[in-house]
Amino acid sequence: MKKIFLNIMILFLCCIKVLSQSNVLEINSNDSIETNQKGELLYNGLILPVKWPPNNIDRSRRPIEIPYLINKPAVIFIDVGRQLFVDDFLIEKTSLNKVYHLAEKINQNPIFKPETKIELNQGNIPVAAPFNDGLWYDSKQKLFKLWYHAGWFSGTGYATSNDGINWKRPELDVVKGTNLVLKIRDGYRRDGSTIWLDHETTDEQSRFKMFLFNRFPEGQDGELYNSRDGIHWDLLGNTSELGDNSGFFYNPFRKKWVFSIRSYWQDQRVRSYYESDEFYSASQWENKAKTEQKPVFWLKVDSLDVANPIIKDPTQFYDADVVAYESIMLGLFGIHRGPNNQIAEFGGFPKITDMSLGYSRDGFHFSRPDRRSFIGSTLKIGDWDRGYIHAVGGGCLVVGDKLYFYYSAWSGISPKLKNDMYAGGSMGLAILRRDGFVSLNADEEWGTLITRPVIFNGDYMFVNVDSKEGELQVEILNEDYEPFKPFLRESCKIISVDSTIQEVNWERVKDLGALKGKKVRFKFYLKKGSLYSFWVTPDKLGASYGFVAAGGPGLIGNKDTKGKRAYKVQVK
Repeated sequence: MKKIFLNIMILFLCCIKVLSQSNVLEINSNDSIETNQKGELLYNGLILPVKWPPNNIDRSRRPIEIPYLINKPAVIFIDVGRQLFVDDFLIEKTSLNKVYHLAEKINQNPIFKPETKIELNQGNIPVAAPFNDGLWYDSKQKLFKLWYHAGWFSGTGYATSNDGINWKRPELDVVKGTNLVLKIRDGYRRDGSTIWLDHETTDEQSRFKMFLFNRFPEGQDGELYNSRDGIHWDLLGNTSELGDNSGFFYNPFRKKWVFSIRSYWQDQRVRSYYESDEFYSASQWENKAKTEQKPVFWLKVDSLDVANPIIKDPTQFYDADVVAYESIMLGLFGIHRGPNNQIAEFGGFPKITDMSLGYSRDGFHFSRPDRRSFIGSTLKIGDWDRGYIHAVGGGCLVVGDKLYFYYSAWSGISPKLKNDMYAGGSMGLAILRRDGFVSLNADEEWGTLITRPVIFNGDYMFVNVDSKEGELQVEILNEDYEPFKPFLRESCKIISVDSTIQEVNWERVKDLGALKGKKVRFKFYLKKGSLYSFWVTPDKLGASYGFVAAGGPGLIGNKDTKGKRAYKVQVK
């Protein structure tokens, strides 16, 4: 009897071992069970499922659960970029207060408005504003470059700037006497667009990429272009069928081109997602076989996206611009708060869309912890930014210790028609501290933050902190929360500065080389201050080797390889 029981136990233990080595079964949001094999390993330690992108997003108005915030990796890799506290991914425990920050509109706004003949549109519907389009810093020519909607449904204009605030419209040879980069065809009415400066291409002719949504009498078309200089464009072909206000972006962490597709679910605007290794093929989902990937349901509003208290229409997900910033993908989302097109057209005022932010560590799932408008409509009659806020392709630019967020807005003012829902489109600028989306704050009493286990291969630690009225110190622990000597709190030199790039030093320690490849935790001690980010780098001057969105003065390409060197560059 004992022998039978022993054999049963051995068999049972063998089964357990086999199951533990097999694929993990997980329940998705649709309550179905699917195999979650290990797939692509990401830069931060996340492992994607083999089946990617996921096609199980809950389409109700329930908030979407972020899988990597529920099941965090055992260890987080932090060699790429500044480490931001936009969610709880990095945080094991803390007594600090998390504060979300909004961009501040500058007083000079609007910094770009209708001036030329085509932009003024004979006084009917004046527009000189990116309809997403793009605004990038070209490090090769040391210029801010802007592509924008010139005259409602008219042309695509081009402008440059030395400082990002004062703009010039160069006369180009594409359409004589104008700054247009595409000829206007008969019956052509341009709509939304995305322009991308591709720093990673080896084909100079494809350095700039464009998607353009057109409206023709016979129907609607999405077109793809490429260009060597951003001025002279070659047509590559048409996209698969999609809606207006669609767009695309590049995920440099995974080397994927992604189309953000305007779709509808129960008559409400949502977004679908389609990715590919190549730019052109990322737009060709209709040409794929039935067994291959198709666009999947992606982004939606939920119960936390509240309606405007005056309009009271249900919110909708209007558009999505996405870009890599440091160690995350940053989403600039247009949240539509009404009214519908017919009411806005009848009343002659712009629709209300506001810009909200989202943050992703896998490039697909976006957490949206702060549902306030990052940049919002004023709703005031006569204001240039009364409504219809749009982000600009490229997301934001890094200018020293600031982030520049450009945005378009509409006043609804028409010189000839008096009012029109699409009249008065101009561009403004809002500024945020570098990494300044979220801070962890302490008052008079000491507060602490302990990270989850992390691994790095750098030598120097930096922080973005405002502790000029207080103090910051850092201690390094092992996985079991025991301090690594000599990286003790009492050995850490007190930091009492306001700096977006401040090195952390310990007495009698040259660098962090002894901890390379080891699992450690950072413990921050803060009093009367705000902590925004931290990073470990092989560069003594603090280059993060993270991504820098649409670039900026002193930076080269799409990564921060300069650190403090870029801070010394002054815009003209």
